[in-house]
Amino acid sequence: MNERDSFRSRLGFLLVSAGCAIGIGNVWKFPYVTGANGGGVFVLFYLLFLVTMGVPVMVMELAVGRGSRKSAVLGYKALEKPGSKWHIHGWFCLAGCFLLMMYYTTVSGWMLAYFVKFLTGTFDGLTGEAIDNVFFSMLGNPKEMAAYMVITVLAGFLVNSSSVEKGLERVTKVMMIALLILITVLAVHSLMLPGAAEGVKFYLLPDFGRAMENGIGNVIVAAMNQSFFTLSLGIASMEIFGSYMSKDQSLPGEAVRIAGLDTFVAILSGLIIFPACFSYQVQPDAGPSLIFMTLPKVFVNMPLGRVWGTLFFVFMTFASFSTVTAVFENLVAGCMDNFGWERGRSSIVNCILMLICSLPCVLGYNVWSNIHLIGGRDILDSEDFIVSNLLLPAGALIYLLFCVSRWGWGFDKFLAECNTGEGLKFSPKLKVYFRYILPLLILVILIAGLIPAK
Repeated sequence: MNERDSFRSRLGFLLVSAGCAIGIGNVWKFPYVTGANGGGVFVLFYLLFLVTMGVPVMVMELAVGRGSRKSAVLGYKALEKPGSKWHIHGWFCLAGCFLLMMYYTTVSGWMLAYFVKFLTGTFDGLTGEAIDNVFFSMLGNPKEMAAYMVITVLAGFLVNSSSVEKGLERVTKVMMIALLILITVLAVHSLMLPGAAEGVKFYLLPDFGRAMENGIGNVIVAAMNQSFFTLSLGIASMEIFGSYMSKDQSLPGEAVRIAGLDTFVAILSGLIIFPACFSYQVQPDAGPSLIFMTLPKVFVNMPLGRVWGTLFFVFMTFASFSTVTAVFENLVAGCMDNFGWERGRSSIVNCILMLICSLPCVLGYNVWSNIHLIGGRDILDSEDFIVSNLLLPAGALIYLLFCVSRWGWGFDKFLAECNTGEGLKFSPKLKVYFRYILPLLILVILIAGLIPAK
């Protein structure tokens, strides 16, 4: 077995981990949910739950990784008591990462496609429905969608075919630094548009009237959901990076920095979207239609809109691709650890499987558009439902119970691992909160996610 890979620098670890957390949801969900739930009121609840729920569970995933120096399955095996079965969850983590990428690679391909479309002038002179039809035309074209998905998958596994330091860390560092510069430039540009101030007020000023209209309970649940799902916890996507970490820094401090970068991108995404939409009197929407229909209408009306549209989709491509490469690393490392494969072989086998398994999502919008699975959802939404509503919250609950219960790793061993190194540390007084209150909060998310929306 080869010696364990590791990050060359602390910055590399932080940027790769943040790259895993920062994804499409930061841009097409966070701003809209914030605006709909009272702006600053929602943000305050979101930050509260990020600190009290998201950061602790991230620390637990990282602690299992760093404490074991293994990926999900063997990580549990190294730390669990003899004869216990916690490691079975590790296989669900691998399956969850694979399922997540089966549709995420398609959506990442959409971002790349739109970057090419803006760059080559596809939207020049288009208005209204013609802009919408560019998206519908792409969905209806299985060859175009498959081509961009294949490019995404091949590029992702190419990055992961080298060592963590030479491949994933080197590429993600460049992408994330470029992403942070791009999002800052785009936000500053949006804030300078005429009428931008109204958009900022709607987005970030606390509006208790709007929050009460939605119901304060709904706002709280929405904030809890967003703070939890934004970090992609529960399927070991963070655990693997813990296994490459040094013992120099304490885990709570590193988790706060990762969550901070994730939140910075989420909030700045809204500062791109709301001022621009208010400036051009376009109603911001949620989901794919925001990115692929609403924003292109804003860009085509802007001076130098083609340039700004191209830059926005470079940013979106980097945001989605950083998640792709991070989760692919989990798959590659998981097969290396469990089956004793070399990195090259693991990358090739996973690449071939991913290309095949990503096709149903691509075909679900055209050739197989008549197929509806869970609750009448299409293929992409069904895959997303299993990952987001079941595997993430249930997985996070299992990691939590493993770290704090006497049947698992145990609170004292977990605390010693997470507090090793310099920086912010968890107090032993948090034991009651971690054991009894946090599991109930995650259970609320799990149950809420499985109740059909009215």
